[in-house]
Amino acid sequence: MSEKIIIAGDHAGYEMKEHVKTYLLQKGFDVVDASAPQLDPADDYPVFGFKVAKAIAKKEFERGILMCGTGIGISIAANRYRGVRAALCTSTELARMSREHNNANVLVMGGRTTTKKDAEAMVDTWLTTPFSGERHARRLGLLDEPPQQ
Repeated sequence: MSEKIIIAGDHAGYEMKEHVKTYLLQKGFDVVDASAPQLDPADDYPVFGFKVAKAIAKKEFERGILMCGTGIGISIAANRYRGVRAALCTSTELARMSREHNNANVLVMGGRTTTKKDAEAMVDTWLTTPFSGERHARRLGLLDEPPQQ
């Protein structure tokens, strides 16, 4: 049985989301699309960022992928959920580091700022890079217990 991945994008990330979804399906992943069923310019990134983050936080999925125009807004939305570590990546190096050091469970890319070839490479890197644990696990624990203001 293949890993299930939840994916979503707003209107600006819709085309890239469709490309990444097809790419994952061709690689044998079980993909659940939490986006609107068709491109709609009124789609707002927080709605889709929240859908994916909520599913990750509830442990319905181990990993998710999100896209909006730049990836910035949707990553901010997703990171509002405890236990979600959404990492905006612009290179395979960042995708690798997001997994090794931060155990990122949501990969975020910009639909308008990422080429299809780069998106495929980042997805491959992100999906195959393990979390290194060690000193990074302690730091991740601190993220789940932020200081009181």
